[in-house]
Amino acid sequence: MSQTTEHPLAAPQMGQTDLKTNSLGFIGVAFFVISAAAPMAAFVGASPVIFSILGPTVPLVYVLVALVIAVFAIGYLKMSRHIVSAGGFVAYIARGLGRRTATGAAGIVIVTYLALQVGLWSQFGVFAQQLAADYLGVDLPVWAWILLFLVITTALTMFGVDLNLRILGVLLILEIVAVVALVIGIFANSAGKDLSLVSFAPSGLFQPGLGVAILFVFACFTTFEATTVFSEEARNPRRTIPRALFAVIIFVGVFYTIATWAVSVAVGPDQIQEAAGADLAGIIFAVARDFVGPWLDILMQILVVSSFIAMLIGVQNMFARYMYALGKARALPQALARVTKRSQAPARAALVNGVVVAAIIMAFLWSGADPITVVYAWFVALGTIGFVVMMALASVAIVVFFIREKRESGFWTTRVAPLSAVILMIGVLAIAILNYDALLFDDGVVARALLWLIPLAFALGALLPTFNKNVDFATVVEAGN
Repeated sequence: MSQTTEHPLAAPQMGQTDLKTNSLGFIGVAFFVISAAAPMAAFVGASPVIFSILGPTVPLVYVLVALVIAVFAIGYLKMSRHIVSAGGFVAYIARGLGRRTATGAAGIVIVTYLALQVGLWSQFGVFAQQLAADYLGVDLPVWAWILLFLVITTALTMFGVDLNLRILGVLLILEIVAVVALVIGIFANSAGKDLSLVSFAPSGLFQPGLGVAILFVFACFTTFEATTVFSEEARNPRRTIPRALFAVIIFVGVFYTIATWAVSVAVGPDQIQEAAGADLAGIIFAVARDFVGPWLDILMQILVVSSFIAMLIGVQNMFARYMYALGKARALPQALARVTKRSQAPARAALVNGVVVAAIIMAFLWSGADPITVVYAWFVALGTIGFVVMMALASVAIVVFFIREKRESGFWTTRVAPLSAVILMIGVLAIAILNYDALLFDDGVVARALLWLIPLAFALGALLPTFNKNVDFATVVEAGN
């Protein structure tokens, strides 16, 4: 047979069921996960909201939440020595709590990541529309920008890891450089300002806004699960994944802590709460303009949009691999477990994800729903709750696994830390439920009704093994050596 030259944009060929092994090192995994956390987008979009709720103590909340995630990660990583799977939390739950609970958890995973993508794409559309209208004179509707970039990012996900790494790396470095420039500019031009550690005073935590602030900060760490989702593609996962996970936790914690402290110093600890509440969308840009220059203001506005793109590429890659793993376990159609012959990327799963996300967003936006106060608020709130539920289930699974299996020594890492994580996750979940209305821009009955999708998805998933005897998570869970 004669050889043919494939066009670089030729449709991926399907035929394999294994992801590309040994394709990601420590840096690659860390890039994906940190990019998915969208440092710039979260800093500009979320920190003003948290400041308006809690005032100057925001940096301390980032420290505390990072510590909570780190406690969870101790048992999580200890258990990862026995699991190499793209199934993330579901694979852990299957190993610790059994097949039926795992299929129930799979239902929650689907609701969680679809909801997060829908909400974040909607917010991205607003930023992209405003940026294009203000600086390019191009005034397209929000949904048009969403569809355009959703097609692009879905294609990138279908074509595989290597291309995405180059894009994510460049965007992430630009984001970090811009925020570092802002922080240096603030402290270099803050002579006479209050440089005390008032932002880290525990007394500032005891106010009504603490619960809501914890939820917003917690959302900044939700993508850390991707470290284990990429374990099947990692080089030496027993070393790569733990290093990448703690690197992500440390980076995210330090990045937001220092950046928010600098903004508090720039505006003034006694003024930051009022100033943030008065200008949620523009306070960070105003600080950049005043302390560094107009060029950084414009650059950060551009990077907010690119940060969303990087985040959504990361989330789409992660969820496509989740769907791949669930297809391999027969919890979803097995067709989703097919990968491309060339790049061994889960292209079918990526395509299905892109189509479903687009359909949900368009259904809401074309019906007249506001992209921020309805689509973004409702779906990100739903996804945040779903993620916390998943972490709580995973924490219980880790405890049960170590009690039953007795494969590891270390009282702290196999008993104290996992049990502490269970208590902490239940506490965070209680705070999330009690403060759920505060995550919404209105008191929408529909938004609260959407919460029932989480127990409904779990119930339907838990029933799946009753009708499908072939569901088997042993096909995606591989014992470590």
